[in-house]
This record gives sequence, structure tokens and C-alpha cells, in this order.
Amino acid sequence: MKRNTEKYRQILEAAIRVFARQGFHQSTVAQVAKSAGVADGTIYLYFKNKDDILFQFYEYKARQVFERFRRAVDEATHAVDKLRNLVRTHLSEFQNDINMAIVYQAETHQHRRTTQEIIREMSKMYRDIVTEIVEQGQREGKLRPDLTIGLVMRLINGAVNEVINAWIHAGGESDLVSMADPLVELFLGGIGKPGKGYPEEA
Repeated sequence: MKRNTEKYRQILEAAIRVFARQGFHQSTVAQVAKSAGVADGTIYLYFKNKDDILFQFYEYKARQVFERFRRAVDEATHAVDKLRNLVRTHLSEFQNDINMAIVYQAETHQHRRTTQEIIREMSKMYRDIVTEIVEQGQREGKLRPDLTIGLVMRLINGAVNEVINAWIHAGGESDLVSMADPLVELFLGGIGKPGKGYPEEA
């Protein structure tokens, strides 16, 4: 499969750099080819057009990140630890690749027809993870029983996205991951039951 080749990854990474620097609309296939160090025609061996490059960014690159969210959450036992792992991994993955962070944050809400389906799929993946955490936290007596998943999703997504956006606008110079624990503390202040924010000590 072409996406498993080094050339495919080389072109995709180059495209992400170009899109992050210039914006998707202002970027051209020729600029992507130049950044990748390949001929213009080589791009079309792997991608149909510029829109397809963006689609493949979500299908290949962003999906990998969301799968890491899933693995990080599964490593924890208690709901609060699962939430902490989710937020920390989210911030860590974006900090490790600022170009990916810029493109994802800028393009996810553009409602492009070519990417809507894959974005919806990833949103469902995230929602499923949050749903599991909330329901487990409610069973454990650590989270408020009156929470709705939609509200929690807006709380977590909104706060995490704002922190990432502020980090991007500041040039990505600060330690984004250091914001994970303060964010979780804020979440628990709103969704945790008083005195029930953490797992019982063994």
C-alpha cells in the first residue's frame, strides 16, 4: 500500500509543513512538491489533488494520534486517571508536532465536504472515550451523576482546544503538557463530586 512507503510519508509531512506555514487555501501542490524534494508529478502518484492530501492527513496522521488517545486511556484503571491520561496525551501529541497541531486546529472546523466524514469518525472516537470515562467515574462515585456527555465533551474539547490555540499563537515555545494537570483539576472542580476527585489510596 502506498501510504506505507517512505515517499508517501515524506510528501505528507512536507504538505503538513506547507499547510501550517501558509494555510491550506494559499498552498499549492507545487509548493508541497518543492518542500518534499520531489517532482510535481510525483505527488499525483500518491494523492489525487490538494484536497486528497488534506483527507489523507486526517485518515493517516490524525487517526494515528486518536488511536494513541485510546491506548493511553486503556493503560489506566480509575476514571480520573483515564481522564488525566487522555488530556496529557492529547497535549503531548500536539506539542510533539506543532505543524500537525496548526493544520488540525485550523482545518477541522472548516466543514469541507472531502473531510467531513473522517472528522465525524474521529469525533465519535473521542466522544466514545469520554463517554466511557464519565460512565465509569459515575459508577465509581467520583463524578457527578447528573452529567450529560454532550456537556462534558464541550467542557473538555473547548478547554483543551483553547489551550492548544493559545500555545500555537505563542509560537509553541511553552511546555504545553504542563497544562494537563491544571486542566484536569478544573474539570474535576466542575464535574467531580465534592471530596471524590481521586481514587482511593490502596
